[in-house]
Amino acid sequence: MSAVSIRLPDDVSTRLQNLAQLTGRSKTFYMIEAIREHLDDLEDLYIAEERLIEIKAGRSKTYSLDEVERSLGLVD
Repeated sequence: MSAVSIRLPDDVSTRLQNLAQLTGRSKTFYMIEAIREHLDDLEDLYIAEERLIEIKAGRSKTYSLDEVERSLGLVD
């Protein structure tokens, strides 16, 4: 595990300290959890933006639900 130094605004630092004290967990635990969650969102956003660029440029195709259902033989 690598170490990282971060400066937090006073209000965020206070909230983090209070949460850690209330729950008996470390501030580091909550910082890691927050970063992981936000990284997941940022990665998803990046992928979605890249897909949209590909679609608009005509290098990728989209399929409707009906098309997918038909191609998989799921239509009643």
